[in-house]
Amino acid sequence: MPINDTLIAAIELQGQGRADEAALLFESVLALDPLNAAALYSLGVIALQKPDTARAFRYAERGVAAGIAFAPLHFLHGTCLQKLGRNEAALASFETAIRLKPDFIEPLVNSGVLLRSMFRHKDALDRFEQVLALDPNHVIALANGGVLLTEFKQSARAVLMFERLLAIDPDYDYALGLLFYERAHLCDWAGFDALRARITEGVLAGRRVIKSLAFMSVSDQASEHLVAARTFASRYCPKQPLSLWNGEPYRHSKIRVAYVSPDLREHPVGHLMAGIFEAHDKSRFETIAISLGSDDQSRLRARMLKSFDRFIDARDLGSEQIARLMRELEVDIAVDLGGYTSDTRTEIFAWRPAPVQVNFLGYPGTMGVDYFDYIVADRHVIPPAQQHHYAEKVAYLPHTYLPTDAGVCISPRMPTRAECGLPDTGTVFCSFSHDYKISPPMFGAWMRILARVPGSVLWLMSRSEATRENLRREAAAAGINPARLVFAERVPRVEDHMARYRQADLFLDTHPYNAHTTAADALMAGLPVLTCSGQSFPSRVAGSLLQAIGMPELITESLDAYESLAVALAHDPARLVDMRARIAMNRSTHALFDTPRFCRDLEAVFETMVVREEEAALT
Repeated sequence: MPINDTLIAAIELQGQGRADEAALLFESVLALDPLNAAALYSLGVIALQKPDTARAFRYAERGVAAGIAFAPLHFLHGTCLQKLGRNEAALASFETAIRLKPDFIEPLVNSGVLLRSMFRHKDALDRFEQVLALDPNHVIALANGGVLLTEFKQSARAVLMFERLLAIDPDYDYALGLLFYERAHLCDWAGFDALRARITEGVLAGRRVIKSLAFMSVSDQASEHLVAARTFASRYCPKQPLSLWNGEPYRHSKIRVAYVSPDLREHPVGHLMAGIFEAHDKSRFETIAISLGSDDQSRLRARMLKSFDRFIDARDLGSEQIARLMRELEVDIAVDLGGYTSDTRTEIFAWRPAPVQVNFLGYPGTMGVDYFDYIVADRHVIPPAQQHHYAEKVAYLPHTYLPTDAGVCISPRMPTRAECGLPDTGTVFCSFSHDYKISPPMFGAWMRILARVPGSVLWLMSRSEATRENLRREAAAAGINPARLVFAERVPRVEDHMARYRQADLFLDTHPYNAHTTAADALMAGLPVLTCSGQSFPSRVAGSLLQAIGMPELITESLDAYESLAVALAHDPARLVDMRARIAMNRSTHALFDTPRFCRDLEAVFETMVVREEEAALT
């Protein structure tokens, strides 16, 4: 049979799903024409589907090395390289495929996904925009492009992409949640109740309607958070069939702790943990950093580089490579500081690289998988009666789960009210939380508080003018002069930002997603924080901090109680002054800002984990 006829027959068999029969014919073509591009490509695709990436790569490499100018073959080459963790080489092959065929959508999409994973977000966005120029309805490009726009704080454009995505495919994974979450960043609450109800119904039905982190701003039920996490994890980071650690005992003189995070830089998690990294007892613990994120050359990054026994910049390594490296290092305890937040790689832990694997700090909830052994918490954020809503065993710290860095020095100069844009007189209610944490019920309570406290203002920090306009419109609809909303501008130094809190009278926490680092910052500056605790981890964090600083009277259990206490405190300035004095006094006697004490408590928890693992190995 002539080669062309054989090729046609092979392609037909491949299209019918008869891959093994097709492969025999393609091999017969190669026997006559060893560099036949179509046969090499098709055999590579069949091998990938097995999956046999190494074999697929050999077919692609044969053609690429020979200089064959066939775009699909270079695309296959790049796909194999990507799977093998050779990202730069994969990008080069994708670029060749695109150069040979500028309208070749597949390498445009794959290279965009790869660039995004390499934190080259601008290049990735450009690539997805190229795809959308060719095909405005390409759902993968719409989803990825929208998410990347959120990284660049272009929420309005992101919302348009998500709306288009839903119009094309109403059931596209997580599209409804992406739209809800980005509208929340804009404080665009049109259809809020109906959208929230649809999302909750979808989560409880086990559908992929919203990612678990975003769902924390929708629901205040730990039981629902567990369902959302399990659904997300089942597709995003399923347990690997191969376990890298299989019960082998490590007999180290020190406990080896690896902290895995994309946020070992200028980031809230970095700020919270920097002092802990420095305070570790190096006579009992060997600390290893597995950094997944960018090096921002910041002062904070420089501190961290000095604080670890070993600092590994792993951003260019594949997840399996990182897991294997951790196994080679014989890590005793692997701590995930990111969970399901931006740029994390939970799949590292799915390979079980360490005897003890811990979910801590960056993600306020359960991971919903069985390969995390513990979640670090305190008895306020996870009451003992709620432990069954967590896939992990709960490891309790005695005071609060949230570390702080007592070494932060607040600027001694307090800016004036005028410099902050505040009126000369009147109560200043402050809430510097992210926009997406402001829910309509909470904002409604804030507006009622302003109505009951004449001359008061609400001091917010919003990232966009569109969000500010939406909030002003909502204030006016509630009968409040929009001028009573004051928006703080960002300042370069955290020390100067912290000093601004001293011009506020009371910090109003958000619900159902509390302020975390922001609430700790307010208390560090001496500002009383009023919170409403709910039934989930993220809705109980500020209450945990208040317990740890000895101010439990600022914890309420309902929005009505929250509103009433805010008004009562505003009408009793002497009581607020007393609270400030107590917070200042308690800083030196209570646990919240005692970084060395927190570190000792955490180390005690780690030691208990290792002992339990050793005891389990003996039984």
